[in-house]
Amino acid sequence: MAKLSAAEIVAKARSDQKITGKEIINYLFDDFMELHGDRCGSDDPAIVGGLASFHGQAVTVITTDRGATTAEKVAKHFGSPMPGGYRKAVRLIKQADKFHRPVVCFVNTAGAFPSKEAEEGGQGEAIAQSILQISQVKVPVITVIYGEGGSGGALALACGDEVWMLDYATYSILSPEGFASILWKDASRADEAAAVMQMTPEALLKKKVIEGIIEEDESNHQRTAGNIARVLADRLAALEKLSPQELLARRQARYRKF
Repeated sequence: MAKLSAAEIVAKARSDQKITGKEIINYLFDDFMELHGDRCGSDDPAIVGGLASFHGQAVTVITTDRGATTAEKVAKHFGSPMPGGYRKAVRLIKQADKFHRPVVCFVNTAGAFPSKEAEEGGQGEAIAQSILQISQVKVPVITVIYGEGGSGGALALACGDEVWMLDYATYSILSPEGFASILWKDASRADEAAAVMQMTPEALLKKKVIEGIIEEDESNHQRTAGNIARVLADRLAALEKLSPQELLARRQARYRKF
């Protein structure tokens, strides 16, 4: 297969045919029980999280969700969380820490929702708290970026022990359209910007921003989920051999190198 350009990978990462977070949960985890609310008065549907079993082990699962129908997509802001979504995620992660459950996050978001309401609700603070709290938990936290990984909206759920990406996923500080608008004042140069930004899995792996790339089968979502499951089983087993002190030291060293 010919190597895809950065622009082509961006298009595939945004495709409506891509595997969804809910599909991943259904394929990989048994007995998923969704938990709602951030305990501050909101329940952002763009974040779906709860308890589940993975290979017989209790885990906490969190995913961004873009929705399936038009109504769902609008309600979920096309997978862009509000502050309450990040607070919900933090609540679930702290609960997992209390009960010694590993955390697995799945990310496909263009970024946190940029509305007046979100800013008034403390969007930046919610993202910052997510990064801070995840940095301190004493259980393994693994993130798989399976579509778009945009800006702080993705980083808020991708700041644990390891980050993996599917073949057709992106991870960047902002969209290529936004980058082109800022740098060249011309959003039509987005394809050029995508190449300059080096937002593809291969480029990020080369720079050691991520731990690895998971093979993706666009036509067979169950096969893609199986590939994710194999990586998670291997990496969770390795991380759980570490003491809490070793886990924290390893996590801190990972981010200090950047």
